[in-house]
This record gives sequence, C-alpha cells and structure tokens, in this order.
Amino acid sequence: MLKQLQISNYALIEQIEISFNQGFNVITGETGAGKSILLGALGFALGDRADTNILYDKEKKCIVEARFVLESNDLQNLFEQNDLDFDRECIFRRELSPQKKSRAFINDTPVSLQTMKEVGNQLVDIHSQHDSLLLTDADFQLKLLDEIAQNGAELADYQKEYANYNAFKRKLHDLKEMATKNTAENDYLKFQLDELEKADLKEGEYADIEQTLGVMENAEEIKTLLVTANGLMQEGETAILGQFSELASALSRLKHLLPDSEDLAERIENLKVELKDIAYDLRRKEDETQFDEGQLQSLQERYDLLSRLMMKHRVKDFDELITLRDGLKDKVNAFENIDEAIGKVEKELKACEKQLSSLAKALHDKRCQAATAFSEKVVALVRQLAMPYAQFQVGVESQETFGSKGSDAIRFLFSANKGVAPDDIRRVASGGELSRLMLSIKSAVSDYNYIPTLIFDEIDTGVSGEVAAKIGGIMRHMGNTLQLISITHLPQVASQAEWHYFIYKDNEGERTQSHIRQLDINERINEIAKMLSNDQVTPEALRAAEVLLKG
Repeated sequence: MLKQLQISNYALIEQIEISFNQGFNVITGETGAGKSILLGALGFALGDRADTNILYDKEKKCIVEARFVLESNDLQNLFEQNDLDFDRECIFRRELSPQKKSRAFINDTPVSLQTMKEVGNQLVDIHSQHDSLLLTDADFQLKLLDEIAQNGAELADYQKEYANYNAFKRKLHDLKEMATKNTAENDYLKFQLDELEKADLKEGEYADIEQTLGVMENAEEIKTLLVTANGLMQEGETAILGQFSELASALSRLKHLLPDSEDLAERIENLKVELKDIAYDLRRKEDETQFDEGQLQSLQERYDLLSRLMMKHRVKDFDELITLRDGLKDKVNAFENIDEAIGKVEKELKACEKQLSSLAKALHDKRCQAATAFSEKVVALVRQLAMPYAQFQVGVESQETFGSKGSDAIRFLFSANKGVAPDDIRRVASGGELSRLMLSIKSAVSDYNYIPTLIFDEIDTGVSGEVAAKIGGIMRHMGNTLQLISITHLPQVASQAEWHYFIYKDNEGERTQSHIRQLDINERINEIAKMLSNDQVTPEALRAAEVLLKG
C-alpha cells in the first residue's frame, strides 16, 4: 500500500508530506484546489513523463518521493529481474533539476523511467476521469480477464511457443521464396562457384606466391652477391678465411712467447670457426639459388589469376575470396536441397502448431471459467447503481488464427435496459453508464487482490442521491481488500471513507500554494456539511453530515 507521499517544489506545491492508511481513503476539496496536481505528482514518482514546467521555484530541484509497504513477496521476482533490492518498505523517488534533467530511483538504485513505470504499475492503479473509455478497448478487456483468471504462467508458456511458431513461419516463408526465385540466379551462383573451385584456392597461397616472386625476380642480383661474398671468403690470396688462418697461426706461436696473449689466440680461433660456418651457408645458398624462367612464368600466371578473381568479386584480400567461395557453396547447396529443407520446417511448424493449439485451449478454458464468475459479480454490483435491469457478459470467442495472447477474441457486452439483449459496450453504453460499469468492474476485480493500491479520480462524477450512496458503499467494501484512495465531490461517498483528507489553496503569501491535511471527526462533519449545502454550513447540513457519517 501507499504509506507516504512527499512532494517538494511541484506545480502549486512548495512542500507537502502526507501519510495514507490501509482501507478506504477519500480526498475532497474545492475545484482547482490541487487534487489533480496531487495525482500528477504521484504519477511523476511512478515514472510518468512530466511537463518540464512543473517547478514551483524555477531555481530549485523538484523531488517527489512515494513510500510503499509491500505486504507480500509477490513482487520479489520483478525486483530481482531489475537488479533492485527487495524490502518490505519500498521507496520511489523522482527528481527534476532546474536544468530539466530527470533522475529516477527505486530503493536508492538509479533506474530508467521504463523500469520505474513497470514496477510502479504493479503497485498502483490510477483511474482518471477519462479512463472509463478503456472499457471499450479490446486489449484492456483481455488483460483484465487474464488478471482475473490468473493466467500469468499459462500466458508466458503460450507466448514462448508463439515466438517459436512465428520463427518457423518466417523460416518457411524464406525457404519457399528462395525456391520460387528465378533459376537463372542459382545458375549464376553456380557459375561463380565453379570458377572459384576451378581456381583451387588454398589458404595462404597468395602471400606465399608474392614472397617467392619477390625472390625470383631478383635472382640474378642475389646470385651475383652470393658469388662475390663467397669469393671474398674463400678464393684468392686475400681470402678472408686464408688470412684468418695465418692470423690464428701467428697468435698461436705468440702465446708461447707472451703468456697473457693466450686469450687473443682463443678468440681468433672462435671467430675462425664462425666464419667457416658463414662460408658454408653462403655456398649452400649460392647453389640453391637458381633462376628458372619456367617456374617464374608459372607463378606469375597464378598470381595474376588470383588478383583478377579478387578484383572481379570486389574483395579486399585473399581471405575474403576464400570466404566468398565457401558462402557460395552453402547457398548453392541450400538451393539444391531446398525441398528437403522445406519439408523439415513444415514438419516442425506442424508440431509447433499442435502445441500452440493446446496452450491456447488451456487459456480459453480458464478465460471462459473466469468470465462467467466475473460477469455475475459485475451484474450484481452495477444493478445497485440505478440500473436494475443491467446485463453484463464477457464474451470469449475462439478464433481460427493465433495471436500474441492466444486465439480468443474478448468482447464486453452490456445492456442497461429491460428486454434489450446485451451488445458490444462500444455501441450501447453512455459515458455515465461506462463510469458506473468501470466502478463495478474495478470492485469485482478487487476481490482477486490484483493490485495493492487503487486510486479513483472522480469516477463518481455525474451521479447523486441514492446512487452516490451505493457508490460509497461499494468503495467501502473495496477498502476491505485493498487500499482505495478516491477523489470525490460527493458527500455520500466521502462519508463512507475510513480516512478523510482535505486539499485546499493558501493565498496568504506572495504565491498561491496547495496544502492537504487529514481531517478529524469534527472537521469531517463540517466538510461534509459544506459539500451538502454548497459551502453554506447550516445546522441542517451539520445534522445531515452527522447522519451520513454514522450511517
């Protein structure tokens, strides 16, 4: 239930803090005193988008905080799905800065407005004066019936299978579309694939050919340089290896004459060994380096072929050409095996349809059962509201096609007059009848504990006398199962509430402000007397107010 509402710097409200109670709460006050502002602030705290001009003081931040007491664990999963701490006391806080920046929090955790609204919708149902038109909306009717039937688990199972069903339908459509495409397109794909497969592409070969061609194109210069290097190392009187041998021999003799020169002889000997290894490798590379005109031409032709294929297919490198070939192969194979693929998906779709039909039937049966009991409750309530011959039925008609919420079409059928068969409420219900019907429906739904807090914004507009008293009685009964907060102008309704709040304007300061306070018993008598006598508190009005409150 809504425990407390704190509003700061919102519209005509500079600062308000008000606590609400379980049961039936009523709010009264003059027209324009700020009742709609109060609901607007609560909606703002629950994630509604707000006019950026709501700031009472343009230089200060607006803060609206709504505190709730969660009396069951029904919402724990929803909180956990949104990474929110779950506690018995839940705090929604919304802020709007002078720079028009909005922030939202649930239990001090920053959240998106979508999350705030999703969670808030499970805590409070705010019914404004124009929401009775929702009764004519098919989606609202179906949602309401599913709430009554408690179809949450069944609907989740159905929608999961419905997603599979649509996936199979899309897949089958794509395959059949592929099968009916022009054969020339497949022939063209096969031509492209044949050309690439004849090229016998191998991973990494393009880079290897580039490297080999680079060597072969410079083979003569490489050979010349190797011959020169070998000559310097081993040939002629000035060959490096020969001179190193003489140097090693001289240092070997020197070490006998000069003992501390022994390490020089060893170092020269080590260099001599390394130079012999280098000379061997140079000779080997000279022998291996051969200029083969035929091999060069063959590699050049292969390189040109691969380059042309990459250019033709507009790929940036050889790896993409390989990927293109593999993709073409998959497409051609898929086209050639299309009939087998279609048959497989058709079989899967048929099995899915069978399962979906079974789940839709389960939903239909529960809806029909709930519709009968619900219709009887609504009729009993609405006949109390000056419509003694009213009839109300929830029609549940199974359709041949599947929808996102089953295969049922829901219609609310209504008749206010004796001897007139119920018809679609969009055609037969007036505005006043819709309001009374919506009240009866909300009252009937309240027995299913569908939401902790229900708020009515002048749902009783346009009625008076005995009907108003009946509405008050219905609302008092609703307060036995949920927290009901009703904004009203009717003394018959206000007198039935357990808790009475009065909202008013204060024009004492430089700017008008809205305030609200809870009334004690004497203040209630006085306020209801004013409502009975158009603000003129007479002794007769006071006595009538006392009678209403005692009743």
